[in-house]
Amino acid sequence: MKKIINDPGQVIDQMVKGIVRENADRLDRLDGTNVVIQRDIEDQVALVSGGGSGHEPAHAGFVGQGMLQAAICGQVFTSPTSDQVLEAIKAADQGKGVLLIIKNYSGDVMNFEMAMELAEMEDIQVDKIIVDDDIAVEDSDDKQGKRGVAGTILVHKLLGAAAQNGASLAELKELGDKAVANTNSLGVALTGATVPEVGKPGFVLDDNEIEFGVGIHGEPGFRKTELKPSAEIAQEIVSRLKQTFSWSSGEKFGVLVNGLGGTPLMEQYIFLNDVLDLLDQDQVQLPFIKVGNLMTSLEMQGLSLTLIKLEDNWLDLLQEDTQAAAW
Repeated sequence: MKKIINDPGQVIDQMVKGIVRENADRLDRLDGTNVVIQRDIEDQVALVSGGGSGHEPAHAGFVGQGMLQAAICGQVFTSPTSDQVLEAIKAADQGKGVLLIIKNYSGDVMNFEMAMELAEMEDIQVDKIIVDDDIAVEDSDDKQGKRGVAGTILVHKLLGAAAQNGASLAELKELGDKAVANTNSLGVALTGATVPEVGKPGFVLDDNEIEFGVGIHGEPGFRKTELKPSAEIAQEIVSRLKQTFSWSSGEKFGVLVNGLGGTPLMEQYIFLNDVLDLLDQDQVQLPFIKVGNLMTSLEMQGLSLTLIKLEDNWLDLLQEDTQAAAW
């Protein structure tokens, strides 16, 4: 294992310190926690998310005006505890309620829901949405249900802009559920990821092998195959997303190519170009396109493709300014 760290047991504490010090004008850390919170939260419904660490910049990098008001950083690939989620809810609440944005993993759902119940006992209005955009699980052995992956970041952005514009808790819940239903993702991995305290990759692929549908914690995908050119990888992923959406010419979509941590932007742009060629053939409209490392898996080589079917004023919400450092 080669990593630029100090003590493997201190990586989260030291990472959170670094994040907050870089953005000291905009972010704070709640004392005694790994909660990153926006300074000077506006009079609005607060958005709170989080999960296991190792997916940076998610989720702390998306705290800031126009996106999240707080993010809880769990241990690597491990759900944050319910008491830390509760502290985030209490600190972020401005009296208009709190919406939890939860990725669909059993630990995250359990601990966020427990915190939600505790907050409600303290008379804080709380609601939740659960993001499950990963279509790979429909074809894999994972029985937990569809996972939340990079599409979560687009949900953060949509809801963050709507909250800043004054949407109520009920309106944000409705928008969030609709956005989740309109968002699907699928990824491919070239290598595994190494959790610092474990010291070896969670899985190993041969030099000439890739795996479709691997999760952001190294969960198994649905098919291993030999390495293919970018255009063929794009063809496989786009065709599966097309089956899920059943799109028609003229429909509007947002596109996110998300790097998993170890894949250079050069390769992400080559893949994007191949994806856009395929989508152009189907004459769908693509007014929003984004590329970068937004929801990673430590140093895993690979990427994912997320498509969101745009409705109403969603394009405006995606394009609104935000102070979140990683957007």
